[in-house]
Amino acid sequence: METNKLTADTAQSTADTADTAADRNTTTGPAPFDNPRTREALDKAQNGFKLYGALGATALLAVVAVAGSGHPVNTFMWVRAALLPLVAVLLHRMTVSASRGSRRAFERVSSVAVVMPIAIVGVDLIPGVCPLWYAVAQTVCMLPVVRIAFLTRSSALRAAFPKTR
Repeated sequence: METNKLTADTAQSTADTADTAADRNTTTGPAPFDNPRTREALDKAQNGFKLYGALGATALLAVVAVAGSGHPVNTFMWVRAALLPLVAVLLHRMTVSASRGSRRAFERVSSVAVVMPIAIVGVDLIPGVCPLWYAVAQTVCMLPVVRIAFLTRSSALRAAFPKTR
């Protein structure tokens, strides 16, 4: 009988820990996701990452075409062109998690949407790293991400994910 009580106490403690962990990743109380402006901003962010992925895949195809035509393509271009569409998938998944109320996912999307375009374009501007056409293609790929950076700082999303201390 004492063993059953210990097992029940352990199970309850585990459930409480799981609830606490889930609470850290979501907003406190009911999030205002029924607000049309919030829903629209999150939908635009999701669509922005889809567009970013499509543009990244197009840039990868451009690298394949240039390499196939006999022009030089360096390792940096191959790696960047292959990784960025994969990053788009991960960022889209994080945005979906944010739209379900995950504050942690929202904060990550918000931060990455600011840092990533600066890093991508900044590296491309280093002389000799890549040809001008590739730098332009990567800059175009970053335009939806820049839009997402502004969206994640909109009043609708700031209200949905208020800062906690």
